[in-house]
Amino acid sequence: MNNQNHTQISSSNKSIPRLKLLDFSLRISVIPLSIASLCLTINTNEDNPDYGSIKFLNFSGLKYMVAVAAIAAGYALIAAISTWISCLVNKAWVFFISDQVMAYLMVTSGTAGAEIMYLAYKGDIEVSWSEACSAYGKFCTNLKIAVILHFLALFCFLFLAVISAFRAFSMFDPPFINTQLDEVERT
Repeated sequence: MNNQNHTQISSSNKSIPRLKLLDFSLRISVIPLSIASLCLTINTNEDNPDYGSIKFLNFSGLKYMVAVAAIAAGYALIAAISTWISCLVNKAWVFFISDQVMAYLMVTSGTAGAEIMYLAYKGDIEVSWSEACSAYGKFCTNLKIAVILHFLALFCFLFLAVISAFRAFSMFDPPFINTQLDEVERT
């Protein structure tokens, strides 16, 4: 039994560097995805002689998506660097909380961008908002790519949230159930 525990401990020690490498790779992957989404959204401006110009600044959802993409890229860079710095004693809880917050921000901003993209493609007949992609094709294409890139960065953060949760909660032993105490409480 002792040999089995030793095997489990040595195999878990080998998985930690792999987990750290996966964590670092996902954080580094977020940076170009977020920056590309940000740049595409900012450059999503188009003029139409019949209908006028359309800019990302006209939509608060796209401004929110740009702001969150910038925050995500900055956070991912700082977090990627800090994963290799051992001066902070316990970063597991910091990463756990901040990865959760970033994942939630990415979800809300991505859905805001996806909603605008949906309305641009489909419109909303009930409020007399017609689709815009037939008149603004470049705008819709750039927005679609930007939202896809944003959601790819979101999936990286979802995996990071799982990894950071594993790290944070693996520091604790599983709860101990005392069957004798349970029997005394029942009587």
